[in-house]
Amino acid sequence: MSQVTIFRFAALAMALGVILGAFGAHALKARLTPEDLAIWQTGVQYHLLHGVALVGIAALWPMLDGGGTSVWGVRLIMAGVIIFSTSLYLLVLTGPRWLGAITPIGGVLMISGWLLLAVSSVSNLRGV
Repeated sequence: MSQVTIFRFAALAMALGVILGAFGAHALKARLTPEDLAIWQTGVQYHLLHGVALVGIAALWPMLDGGGTSVWGVRLIMAGVIIFSTSLYLLVLTGPRWLGAITPIGGVLMISGWLLLAVSSVSNLRGV
């Protein structure tokens, strides 16, 4: 995985997060219950927060060795963002509440990714 790949994913995630945030605030606000709007906003919040974090990871990537632990950490964060936020968006847009059972999988993936990056940083961070 390259620094550019991480940055591209982050930039696309940020653009999509802004689009979905605006969509929720404008197009969906009058159509959703306050509870569903809060669910949508949670998806957007985690989407944008991890997009920004991935920009930071991309910036620090040259200081990491790019080995398996770092790469898997980033992959898990990316997958977690997709699963977590998308499951919430689909839950609100399509209605099946069972989609809420998928959301924690995305959260666990994000947590696991962050923990892998923490472990990787202990042994791999260069120049610090």
